[in-house]
Amino acid sequence: MEKVISSYAVKASDMIKDMSSDKRSVAIYLSKFGNVDSDLDVIQKGAFTKSIQERGPSSDSNRKIAFLRYHDWEHVIGKFETLQEDDYGLFAVGKLGNSTKGEDAWRDYEDGLIREHSIGFQYVNDKVKWVDDMTMASGGYYLITEVKLYEGSAVLFGANEMTPTLDVMKGENKIEYAQKVSNDIEKITSAIVRGKGTDERLYELEMKLKYLNNQLLLLAQMEPFDVKHSIDNEPKIVIENSFDWNKVINTIKN
Repeated sequence: MEKVISSYAVKASDMIKDMSSDKRSVAIYLSKFGNVDSDLDVIQKGAFTKSIQERGPSSDSNRKIAFLRYHDWEHVIGKFETLQEDDYGLFAVGKLGNSTKGEDAWRDYEDGLIREHSIGFQYVNDKVKWVDDMTMASGGYYLITEVKLYEGSAVLFGANEMTPTLDVMKGENKIEYAQKVSNDIEKITSAIVRGKGTDERLYELEMKLKYLNNQLLLLAQMEPFDVKHSIDNEPKIVIENSFDWNKVINTIKN
């Protein structure tokens, strides 16, 4: 089975630990350590350490790990006041902003509509290792010892980390959805080329472009699960430096 190290990936978590109405803050887990997810990944404690040090709430970076909704870089709902690892997973305290989007998100928290969260991240090339485990149907799993964390998002349904895309995949609108994503990519690419706005705006556009890239990648890869071991009995890890859009669309049409 090939492991594609794509430009943007997401994973879900389903624990809200606490809420504070007077502070308009939520205590949540963005990721859990030690469990095998649908991508056959096991994220190890320490995987977020470098990201937190470089772009966490206490860092000097102007590109801090963002608190978003639906992984949408134009939908900032607040900021993280705390990001830290414990034995369970990646713990966060997020404070909702006073913007309309922040207000709406807080109401959804209060009404119990937001129940889950998801992280947007990038794999680190040499921090992904296949571990054989013959007790598993897959024959093993990928041990993830470091990722580059970009954001944590509030989502309505995060049991599957790519629910919005998979809902389309299960229907009959794959080509329509792929065209919409492709159009969005074209618009964002043009905006980046024009280079107008602050560095923060351009960074947000870059992150959104990476996310949309991954949406098309998932559409292209939508196949029944089939583990294919290489000659040395270890699944391949493929690092993608470019993306063939025509191949994606052709795959979807077929």
